[in-house]
Amino acid sequence: MHLFGILVKFEQILSVTVDEVGVITEEERKTLLRAAREAIVCGLKGKEVPNDKGIPSTLTELRGAFVTLHEEGKLRGCIGYIEPVKPLITAVREVAAKSALEDPRFPPLTEKELDHVQIEISVLSLPERVSDIETIEIGKHGLIVELAGHRGLLLPQVALENGWDRAAFLQNIVLKAGLPPDAWKHPAAILYKFSAEVFGEDPSANREAPR
Repeated sequence: MHLFGILVKFEQILSVTVDEVGVITEEERKTLLRAAREAIVCGLKGKEVPNDKGIPSTLTELRGAFVTLHEEGKLRGCIGYIEPVKPLITAVREVAAKSALEDPRFPPLTEKELDHVQIEISVLSLPERVSDIETIEIGKHGLIVELAGHRGLLLPQVALENGWDRAAFLQNIVLKAGLPPDAWKHPAAILYKFSAEVFGEDPSANREAPR
């Protein structure tokens, strides 16, 4: 089941803190953005993505990542891996193509739209369980909620884009999971937070994970 593009079941938290997001250089960002667009083009044309040569080792590390597509300022697709299950550049390519063609909220992207779509990439830290909601920082943390078989995720930039405070962020993460707005207070609700390094073809999207 896809809930805000979650492709893997989140089951275990590894011994890494939420703020451990490695900084990606400007050149590496450009490489990932090129790879994402190339994957979308190949997906639209039914072609295989060519193998990489000379990719920096940092881009072959296992990392969680989301690719978000915007068209004329509106969401056009968003899918990703929460956990670090694949090399970063591989994960970016896969979710870029899926964001364009398989997000169930939108029709598949067409070749005519390619020139109007902007790509944004979010490279994630490992999620960390929230024991105190006061530790959730707007603009720094994204959220994941799990309750009664429902699961939802919102990236850190979503709260900023919508002008939410912490209370609104909590309400909207459970709404995203198809739950009532106060469901995050339920004793069985599990919240996780994570940080992300966000960058895109639109320079205004570029934002390092706060430390």
